[in-house]
Amino acid sequence: MQYSFTQEIKRLINGQCNDPFSILGMHQCGSSLEVRVFIPNATRIVLLNKYPSQPIIELSQIDKTGFFVGKLPNKKQKFAYQLDIYWGDYHEVRDDPYSFWFWLQELDVWLLKQGKHLRAYEKLGSHPVKIGDTQGVIFAVWAPNAKRVSVVGDFNFWDGRQHPMRLRQETGVWELFIPQIKVGQLYKYELITSQNAVVLKADPYAFGTEIRPNTASRVENFPKSPICDKTFKEGNQFDKPIAIYEVHLGSWKRHKDNSWLTYRELADELLPYVKEMGFTHLELLPVMEHPFDGSWGYQPIGLFSPTSRFGSPDDFAYFLQAARDQDIHIILDWVPGHFPEDEHGLRQFDGTTLYEYPDPKEGVHRDWNTLIYNYSRFEVRNYLISNALYWLDVYGVDGFRFDAVASMIYRDYSRPDGNWIPNKYGGRENLEAISFLQEVNHDIGKYYPGCITIAEESTDYPYVTKPPENNGLGFHYKWNMGWMHDTLNFLKLDPIYRKYHHQLITFGLFYAYSENYILPLSHDEVVYGKCSILNKMSGDTWQKFANLRAYYAFMWAYPGKKLLFMGSEFAQWNEWNHDSKLDWFLLTEEKDNLHQGVLQLVKNLNKLYQHNPPLYELDYQPAGFNWLVVDDNQNSIFVFERVDRQGKKIVVITNFTPVIRYNYQIGISESGKYQEILNTDSNYYGGSNVGNLGSITAKKIPSHGKPYSLELTVPPLATLYLTRT
Repeated sequence: MQYSFTQEIKRLINGQCNDPFSILGMHQCGSSLEVRVFIPNATRIVLLNKYPSQPIIELSQIDKTGFFVGKLPNKKQKFAYQLDIYWGDYHEVRDDPYSFWFWLQELDVWLLKQGKHLRAYEKLGSHPVKIGDTQGVIFAVWAPNAKRVSVVGDFNFWDGRQHPMRLRQETGVWELFIPQIKVGQLYKYELITSQNAVVLKADPYAFGTEIRPNTASRVENFPKSPICDKTFKEGNQFDKPIAIYEVHLGSWKRHKDNSWLTYRELADELLPYVKEMGFTHLELLPVMEHPFDGSWGYQPIGLFSPTSRFGSPDDFAYFLQAARDQDIHIILDWVPGHFPEDEHGLRQFDGTTLYEYPDPKEGVHRDWNTLIYNYSRFEVRNYLISNALYWLDVYGVDGFRFDAVASMIYRDYSRPDGNWIPNKYGGRENLEAISFLQEVNHDIGKYYPGCITIAEESTDYPYVTKPPENNGLGFHYKWNMGWMHDTLNFLKLDPIYRKYHHQLITFGLFYAYSENYILPLSHDEVVYGKCSILNKMSGDTWQKFANLRAYYAFMWAYPGKKLLFMGSEFAQWNEWNHDSKLDWFLLTEEKDNLHQGVLQLVKNLNKLYQHNPPLYELDYQPAGFNWLVVDDNQNSIFVFERVDRQGKKIVVITNFTPVIRYNYQIGISESGKYQEILNTDSNYYGGSNVGNLGSITAKKIPSHGKPYSLELTVPPLATLYLTRT
C-alpha cells in the first residue's frame, strides 16, 4: 500500500510527536474514514466493530514501522471500534486510546491554570475510570515545557513511542486515557525536555509507588476512607489533653530478621501500645514515599503515596481506621519545605526548574542538598495545598506537623551573606512562603475545622499560631524549641552547678503565652551524637534515672501540650538508630528494672494528665499557672500550681538536686489536706521512696505571701504532685 508519510507521522514514529490525536485514531478524510494506529513490533492489526464485535478490515502496516492504516470508503460516521493486535501467534483485543476525547473539563482547565484547583489530585495523576463500558486509566501530568510526554510502563514495554499524550495548551497539562490498564500496574512518564533530553519521571501525583530502590509509580484506587465521629476531633482543641507519641514506623519494632512490620502488623502492635501508654495522639515521621531510608522520610518524592515499605495504600488506610477505633489521633509529619534531587523526582521535571526556584540562591538548601519549592508559582502552591487536603480527604488524618518552617520563611536560612536574594522590599523574609503557609492553614481550617497544624519553627518569628487575618501564619501549635533546649541544658549540669543556671528553668514562662506551644522531646534530640534523653541527664545511673523521672513529671505539669519520641518512654540508653528496632530488651531485665519504672511513670503521667483538667485546660492562659516558689536557686527547687476553669489546683514541686529537703515550707492560698497523687521517687518507679506518707495538712502559717503553708519532705531529684482533698 502506498502511503504518504507527513513530517508529523515521521515524528510520531521517531517518538517525537506532541500532538498524537491529530494523527492517530479515527479521522474523517474526505468522504471516507481512516483509522491509524502506531504499535511498534506488532505484526498484524485487525479493526473490529465494537457493537457488535466483528472484524471490519485488516489494517495495513507501512514499511514495517509499526504504523498501520486502514481506509473505510463506505463509512462516513465515526463509530466505536476495537483493535485485535497480533504479535506473531499471540493476539489481544484492545480499545484504542486515541478514540477517546478530552478528560479535563473546561472548569478543571481554568482552575488548574489559575492554581485554584484545591483537589488537583482528583484530575492529575493516574485514575482508574470507566468511560462508557471501557475500563482503563486516565493519566494527566503538568509539564508545560516538555516537547513530548508519554506514559510508559509494564503494559507497553516501557516504550515511549507507544502512548504519547495530548497537551492541553491552556494549562501545560498532558493527558491520555489508556484502556485495559489495571490497578497495580507500574508506570512512569517519559519526557522529551526543552533541551531534547529524554528523561523518565515518577508521577508527582502518584497514589502508589514501587518499593525502593525501584522508583516507578503504581496505579492505585483511592482506599476506603477511615470513619470517625464528628466529636472525635474535639480532642485536638487547646483546652484538651494532648500527649503525642512520635514514631518512625520503620524502627519502632522489627521482625527477627530485621525486616519491617507492615501497616497491618503495626495496627495490631503499635496502636494497642499507644493506647495502653495513655498517649492521645500518634505523630508519624513522614510516611510519604521517599527513596533514601536515612532521610527518615524528610526527603519525600511521592507526596501522595504512603510509602510502600510497609504495604499498600489500603493497608495504610486500615492502620488509620484501627487508630480511629481506639480513639487515637493521627498527625502526619509533612514536608512542604524542600524535596530531593533524585533524577526520577521533581528536579528539572520537564527540563526546566518547574517546581523549584531557578536561582540556586533561592532554590537550593545546601545543608541538606535538597531543592526548595517555588512558592511564587501558582501551580506549585496548588500542588502542595492539594496534597494537604488529599491526606485529609482520602485518609482522614487529624492534622500535620510542618517540618523546618524556619527554612521556609527566611531567605537567608543557613546562608552566608552574598548567597541569598532579598525579597522585593530588601528584607530576609520569604514573602511567598509566608503567604503559602497562611493559605494552606486557612484552607485546612476552612474545610477541616477540627484538624490541627503544628509548626516546627525554631526562631522567634512572631504570630506563628495567630490566624492569617491577624497577620499570623495560622498554625494551631508551635514546638517550643527554646524550652526544650533550656531545660535539657539545665539537666546536663551537675546539680551542684544548677543554682547558677536557675533561669534556664524559669525563663520559659516569660514567653509561654506568646504562642500555643507544644513541649517536644523529639527524634531530633536523640541522634547525631546528641545522646538519648536518658544519657543527657547528669550523674551516675541512679541519678540519671531520677533526673529523668523528675524532668518528665515537671514537663507533664508545665503549660503546653506534650510530645515524646519513641524509646524515650522507657529511657533507652542508646541513640535512635533508624536501621533497627528500639532496645525493647531493656524492659525484660528483671532485677531493679529502672527502665520499667520510667515506662510505668510515663503511663501514670498520661493517666493523671487526662483526668486532671488543671494540667491542660488553661494551657494557653496565664490564669492557668502560678509560681509558688520561683527564687530558691540555692536548692534548685521549683514550685508552681496549675489551675483549671473551676479553680481546682494541682501543686507541683520539683527538686533538681540529689539532696532530701526536710521540713520544706511552701506558701499556699487554701487550707485543708493535700494528697500526694504523684511522687517520682516512689520505689514503684525505681526511686528511693522518700515522701510524705501520702498527704500533708496545710497550716495557718503565712509564707511566700500566702495565708497558709505546707511543710513537707521533698525527695531527691524528684517531682511531687499535690491536690487538695
